[in-house]
Amino acid sequence: MSHIHQLEGWPDFSWQTDELTEKLAAVRHKQGRLIGRMEQLGFNLRAEASLQTLTEEIVKSSEIEGEKLDRDQVRSSIARRLGMDVGGLPSADRNVEGVVEMMLDATEKYEQPLTKERLFGWHASLFPTGYSGMSKIKVGGWRDDKSGPMQVVSGLIGKSKVHYEAPAADKLEKATEDFLAWFNNSGSLDPVLKAAIAHLWFVTIHPFEDGNGRIARAIVDLALARSEESRQRFYSMSAQIRKERNGYYDILEATQKGDLDITDWLKWFLDCLDRAFDGAEEILGSVLRKASFWEKFRELALNDRQRKVLNRLLDGFEGKLTSSKWGLLTKVSQATASRDIDELVAWGVLKKDAAGGRSTSYSLAEG
Repeated sequence: MSHIHQLEGWPDFSWQTDELTEKLAAVRHKQGRLIGRMEQLGFNLRAEASLQTLTEEIVKSSEIEGEKLDRDQVRSSIARRLGMDVGGLPSADRNVEGVVEMMLDATEKYEQPLTKERLFGWHASLFPTGYSGMSKIKVGGWRDDKSGPMQVVSGLIGKSKVHYEAPAADKLEKATEDFLAWFNNSGSLDPVLKAAIAHLWFVTIHPFEDGNGRIARAIVDLALARSEESRQRFYSMSAQIRKERNGYYDILEATQKGDLDITDWLKWFLDCLDRAFDGAEEILGSVLRKASFWEKFRELALNDRQRKVLNRLLDGFEGKLTSSKWGLLTKVSQATASRDIDELVAWGVLKKDAAGGRSTSYSLAEG
């Protein structure tokens, strides 16, 4: 079975414009409406929406590859780097810091050219220890073929299935030079289509030992930021791809085993992006609910501990809130935690959940 990069004419992709025109126009219209709605919000609400979106993007992009990041650490790292209140969130470990550093470099500096050195920096940020899991990998440099060809496989040893085999290592220098020259050339190609092609092209080259998918999706975010000329993100393509992960891998494999006509891949990408815009409504709704909550209770004499925990609840607290967890979060005694909670219950901010006794837990009265 040959792969797309082995075909004569690679990487001169083609597509059926008439099959994409209507779809692309609809996506661009929805994109413009979403950005317009977000720009009508105040500065603080836009910043909060962007913070939530970037958190979702980073967490879900890692989940696609089977890696689970601590959401609170991700949010904390992004907020700190953007000069926003971390709200008592935990400090991030170096793995989280590295992923955040890559994503913010892609979105905050979208105008800057994409270079080999920049990609090497992103890769080094993803793997700060030089290891992927328990395996030592080559970091900040193109892969080699010392352990055999780069293959994407599934299944048990002896019964494995090869889904894809990447270009040989000795072709990477030329392959990446061609990709970067194309990507940095503004040209007349619609930037949303450019994002779709860039993703396919990069993962097909597969220039690193690991992290190619996450870097490809960062490149998509960079290209989409260019399409909007905005550093703020209000929708998450990776979150939508995570929901459609099986279809994502299926269309990638089919395209990489097909010919140079990538119309089906572009249609899938546009459809997925269209659904990602719909997902932005959830983020917008969350931001507006949070703003409405604080407006409603703005006159209450809340202490710093209460504000801190309420913000955690509004941002999506995992599990049940108990007085013990309150004490751990705010570093106070059980008695102080109980007083803080009782005040909020009396003011109608918190409500006691149905289960009582030793398992007493609380949630937002507005929830």
